[in-house]
Order: sequence, then structure tokens, then C-alpha cells
Amino acid sequence: MSKGTALITGASSGIGAVYAEKLAGRGYDLVIVARDVERLSALSKRLSQAHGVAITPLPADLAKAVDLSRVLASLQENSSVRLLVNCAGIGPKVAVLASEVEGLLDMVHLNVDVLHALTITAAKVFADRGEGAIINIASVVALMPEHFHATYVASKAFVLALTQALEVELKPKGVQIQAVLPGFTRTEIFDRAGIDIEVIPQDMMMEASEMVEAALAGFDQGELVTIPSLADVRLWERLNEARGNLAPHLSLRHAAARYAVGSTA
Repeated sequence: MSKGTALITGASSGIGAVYAEKLAGRGYDLVIVARDVERLSALSKRLSQAHGVAITPLPADLAKAVDLSRVLASLQENSSVRLLVNCAGIGPKVAVLASEVEGLLDMVHLNVDVLHALTITAAKVFADRGEGAIINIASVVALMPEHFHATYVASKAFVLALTQALEVELKPKGVQIQAVLPGFTRTEIFDRAGIDIEVIPQDMMMEASEMVEAALAGFDQGELVTIPSLADVRLWERLNEARGNLAPHLSLRHAAARYAVGSTA
């Protein structure tokens, strides 16, 4: 019996292709979205034969408005879709100051604008039905902005914040949402960025299959945020506790005395 349909973006390679494999193995029918028609076709045939589920290739360049509209329509009109997995994204090739602005805007458009449109569309559809789930692939760099490419970091911080904020509205509606924060993961993204993967310490590099398996285990446990490499969950809990402790001090009538401005009455 099918668990319904999972729509996966960036499904032709890397993390998206692994999600397609794992979810097909769990009994989901799939709508797989990517630009590479040949890869989508090959993946569709292989997964349908291996797992006996229905696979629908949906070739689309999500950076193009007309293609994005077709994918949004699929989310809205395909009543069998129960899960959206947002894997499509662009990584950096050179440092921000060495980048062309147009390239950075392309990154923001795909990593932020497109993901936002897909997430909000799915959130509304699933909330109306009272069921469904969304998985957004962010990155651990969202927690370490000073350690990586600024535009990429900011785009992944958006994904994390969007997911955390939406959960407040979606949970009472019966809709699950999860942000996955991988560290270095062995995929083609390094080749596309012109990065020699061998310069990265191998004890920091996780295989994509293991990363997705861990992410799905976190999904099964109902985690809002899953960090596949994090062994001591108390570290994440303490970070959230510190954020909570900040909350009462972030919006007050007067400026802090240490700035010596305004009224202290």
C-alpha cells in the first residue's frame, strides 16, 4: 500500500536522489523534480522497478517562473501528495567578494525564494487537509555564519528560521515540518563548485545515504530540527534554552543602561 506521494525537488542527484531512493523504499509514490530529463527518466525507471511504486518525473528548472508554477500546481492539484522534500539549491563557487552579484542573486532566488514558495504552498494545502509533512534541507552553516560563504549561509539560515517559525502554525493543524542541517556531505555539489573534495578532512565528510537515513530517523522521531552529525542532543537543547533566556530582554520600553540613552525611569 502506498503511503501517498512525496514530491522531491533536486531529485536527479545528490541528497535529493537519495531521498527518492529511501522514500520509494518506504512505499511512497514519487513526483521527482529536476532539470536533467535523462537522469530523471533513468531514476524513475530504476525506482519503480526496484520498489513497485509509481514514479512521475517532472522536469523543471525551478529558477524559471513558468516551471516553478507547474510544480506549485502539482502541489495544489495532486491530492495524493503527502510529503514535500525541498532539496534543490545552489552552493557557492568563490568567495562573496569575488562573486558576480547576478550569481549571488541566482543563489538567493533558488535557495530562498523558490523554497519559500514551495514550502508555503505545501503548508497551506496540507493545513487545509489536516495532514502532510514538509522536509527542508538547510545546513549546519546556518548555525556558524562566520565560517562560510555569507550569501549561502544567509540562505540556509532563512530555511532554518522559516521552518522553526512555520511549525508554530502547522503543528496544531496536524502538519509536520522538519529542517535538516547536514554538515559536509559527499555529493556532486563540490564538483559543480570546482572544489576539490579531498581537501576536506574525511572525518568531516558524511556519505549522502547515511545523512538521509539519519534525517529520516529524526523525521520519524518528530524532530523539528535534525543535525545528523550531532551525537549530544543536549548541546542543541542548551542553545535553544539560551535563546529562550534572551527572549524577555529583546524588546523593552527603554534602551539598556549600558548605552546611556533614553529614560531610565
